[in-house]
Parts: sequence; structure tokens; C-alpha cells
Amino acid sequence: MEKGLSYFIQVFASGIAVGCLYALIALGFVLIIKATDILNFAHGEIIMISALLCYFLMAKFHFSFLTAALVTVMIAALLGVLTERFVLRPMLGEPVFAVVMITIGLSIFLRSMAGITFGHDNYVFPTPFPKEPVHVAGVTLSMTQIWVMICTAILVAIFFIFFKYSRMGLAMRGTANDQETALLMGISTKRIFAMVWGIAFVTAAVAGIFLANTMIVNIGLTFVAISAFPAIILGGLESVPGAIIGGLAIGVMENLVGGYLDPVIGGGVKDVTPFVILFLILMVKPYGLFGKKEIERV
Repeated sequence: MEKGLSYFIQVFASGIAVGCLYALIALGFVLIIKATDILNFAHGEIIMISALLCYFLMAKFHFSFLTAALVTVMIAALLGVLTERFVLRPMLGEPVFAVVMITIGLSIFLRSMAGITFGHDNYVFPTPFPKEPVHVAGVTLSMTQIWVMICTAILVAIFFIFFKYSRMGLAMRGTANDQETALLMGISTKRIFAMVWGIAFVTAAVAGIFLANTMIVNIGLTFVAISAFPAIILGGLESVPGAIIGGLAIGVMENLVGGYLDPVIGGGVKDVTPFVILFLILMVKPYGLFGKKEIERV
């Protein structure tokens, strides 16, 4: 019995680490959706490009991990601002379908450019973290998992303070709630949109850097973002706390299924678990745990 409990705690704790990555990815999606009503299909490409960029800065140009990570995050923020300014802003007032197609086209473009620039080979990230695992209360975690959880907690705390107390954060919340009222109050919505895209790309870059420490680095990393969609739906499309809780929940459930069912069935169940959860959520509670139900009167 004790052995079974310790195994459950081990799988649960590892799931929290995975869920933190899903939460970071989902957070980037939700920030853009909440502020601009746009689902950015190119988010996975930013994750992949950030991982490859950080790898090449360390492996080819001999940057330290911290320097490479900071440079990668700054480039991601700049790319987010430029994407909003030159790709999305000209589409203001256009049908939602047209904007979605633009983000899909951007996704294909960025993936192709990444293949041309970085190549299609597999790379092993030179992780800066010690390889020796840490044992805490019978739970064994790698240093990468521990730092993923620490950095996620720090980022969530920073976002909470920024959105609740800073002038710019309050302006972003006001714009997300009602763009027309924000304009009447003198808030520059264009500036807010640019900042939102920059912040969303920063969260994608952080997720990409940590994914590079746990997975083989190649252009296939872009598809990891797809696994975050169930987290977005679970938490609610426009809920920042929901994105975090949804990411953690999906990571834990995925790991529990992988730990208990994969050895019995023979593998593969873990990979489809997020999407089974997605189907169930859409059938039972399509607006998510924290989503707002919209009623259209005709």
C-alpha cells in the first residue's frame, strides 16, 4: 500500500512539472485571445524557434545558458511586437476567418523559415542543470522539473502583480474587457495589443527553452502547443487563472494515465489523453471551468 502511494505521489509530482509547461503555453494563447479575440495558430512555432535559437546561441556561439535565455526572450518579445504591428494590425476590421487564416499562414511561414535557418536535424540541448535528481519526501525530481515549477510560479506572480497593480496592466485589463470604453478613456489599444503579443511570445519562449531541456530539439517541437489546447478549453478561453489551472490539470491527468494505463495497455494512451479530456469538456462544459457563457439574443 505504501509503495503504491509513493508511486502515485511520484507520478503526480512529475505531472505538475509537465502541467507547468502546458500552463505557460496556454497562458500565451489566452492573453492574445482575451485582448484581441484572435487564436494564434503560430504560437507553437514561436516555442520551437525559441528552443532552436537558445540551442544555437549556446552550442555554436558559446553563450552561457542565462545569457542565451535572456537574448532568446528579448528576441521573442520583439518578434511578438513586430507580428502584431505588421501582420495583425492591417487586418483590423476584417472577418475573423481571414485573421485566423493569416495566423495559419504565419505558422507555415515560420516553420519553413526555421527549417531553412536551423536545419531539420535533431539536436541535444546542452542543459545547464545538474543531472543528479533531487529526492524530496520520497519524490524524485530532476533539476529541470524543479526549475520549470519555480520559473512558472515566478512568472505567474509577476503577471499577477503586473495586471493587478501596474498602470499598464490595468490598461491591458480594461482593453480586454471593453475596447471601445478603453479608447474613450484615452488608452492606446494599438500599444496594448503590441504589448500583449510581446508578453505572449515571451511565455512561449520560456516554455520553449524548458522544453528544449527535456526533449530532442527540432522543428517538431511546434506540435507540443497542440497539447495545450485542452488546457485552454478546460480553463476557459479568456481566463488567465483558468489557463494555469487547466495546464496543471491536463499535465497531472496525462501523467497519471501514462503511469497507470500505458504499462497495461502497451503505450499510446498518454498521448491521446488530453484530447479525450477535450472532447469530454466540450460535451459537458463547453465554456470551461472559468469561461463566460455568452447568450446571443435574436
